[in-house]
Amino acid sequence: MRALIVEKDEDGKTDAQVRDIDEDRLPDGDVTVAVEYSTLNYKDGLCIGPGGGLVRSYPHVPGIDFAGTVAASDHVDYSPGDKVVLTGWRVGEAHWGGYAEKARVKGEWLVPLPDGLSTRQAMAVGTAGFTAMLAVMALEDHGLTPDAPEPVLVTGASGGVGSVAVAILARLGYKVAAVTGRPENESYLRDLGATEIVPREDLAETVKRPLESERWAGCIDAVGGAMLARVLGQLRYGGSAAAVGLAGGSDLPAKNIPFLLRGVNLLGIDSVMQPYDNRQRAWQRIARDLPMDKLEAMVQPAALEDLPGLGADILKGRVKGRVLVKIA
Repeated sequence: MRALIVEKDEDGKTDAQVRDIDEDRLPDGDVTVAVEYSTLNYKDGLCIGPGGGLVRSYPHVPGIDFAGTVAASDHVDYSPGDKVVLTGWRVGEAHWGGYAEKARVKGEWLVPLPDGLSTRQAMAVGTAGFTAMLAVMALEDHGLTPDAPEPVLVTGASGGVGSVAVAILARLGYKVAAVTGRPENESYLRDLGATEIVPREDLAETVKRPLESERWAGCIDAVGGAMLARVLGQLRYGGSAAAVGLAGGSDLPAKNIPFLLRGVNLLGIDSVMQPYDNRQRAWQRIARDLPMDKLEAMVQPAALEDLPGLGADILKGRVKGRVLVKIA
């Protein structure tokens, strides 16, 4: 089978190439999946790139998500021919992932492909879109409704999580303010449903005042750092920010005043170890609430051979929307 293999030499340098390998090299697991599609995520860029990022041992097959058809199974819940999706569980990091024609994993890591979604659509969504839906669900669980007078802010809106978040929120009837540092992406974001474009520099610095005017009904934040700190002081009373990324850094230079005087919430979104029931809930919501025409507009098709270059691009913020990798 063909796979993207990352090797590390004695000097610690990594090299990623597409190679033919034997299926018996796959790691332990009770379900073998014939992979049809995968995607490119920031974590994949780290695992492919110099130093190997999150990889524990070599040789390694990256790819933190995939969709395909069960080829063999010793798990009670899956049989050959079943369509499945996998995201998280440190697959593609500590366990061989989706950048191969077959993957062998634990059955409890899989989710049945929801009705109404193809494997291609599921990976156009991928981990990024799954994370976006988890963030929307968390905001709604904490009181966000489409009749809020203020818009919902989405930072890093041109990226994978942000693009899907904008499309879902707009489909659900929310007013959406999209933050971007690239003016050329404005038409792309408006086509996804953004009603307002916020230049990144408007939110890039913290301010001395811990509270500002109440501008946002909620926020899905893929940036973190100073931008998230700034946004916390701009949320309406009782509003929530769902934190999904740290492209702007892991430090949070914020004061606790917004929590104490405005009752705002900071919600951490983890897509890796998410419980099975909530995974199913999120995928069912994706099948129902994500407009597929908008999803298609985000897609950049790719092959295994393209991944080393695209992995470098995503680490530099040069990837817009969703990279869809056709495996077989």
